[in-house]
Amino acid sequence: QVHLVESGGGLVQAGGSLRLSCAASGRTFSSYTMGWFRQAPGKEREFVAAIVWSTYYADSVKGRFTISRDNAKNTVYLQMNSLKPEDTAVYYCAARFAMLGTATINDRNSYDYWGQGTQVTVSS
Repeated sequence: QVHLVESGGGLVQAGGSLRLSCAASGRTFSSYTMGWFRQAPGKEREFVAAIVWSTYYADSVKGRFTISRDNAKNTVYLQMNSLKPEDTAVYYCAARFAMLGTATINDRNSYDYWGQGTQVTVSS
């Protein structure tokens, strides 16, 4: 069993930055694919970024968001820069005890474990 806890959300003005963290407990963290998803009101949960040995990004966040991981701390991060009002959502950390490939890494159904979410609100 893996327990994920997100932190770092908040209210920020457009153009600002936030750094989300996701602390994981449980089995060998380095063997997990870690992902970030987000869900805005009335919309489906969508892929944001993921990291295995490589990093993957949704087109909407490329060049603005950076995902990274610290295996010694069992933590994955999402650095969000140049935030826009349309980035407003609840952000969820997700994990899968496998090395996901390109075809499945952006599919929320590929992940087994989820955090409780952290709210990010970007004001215009």
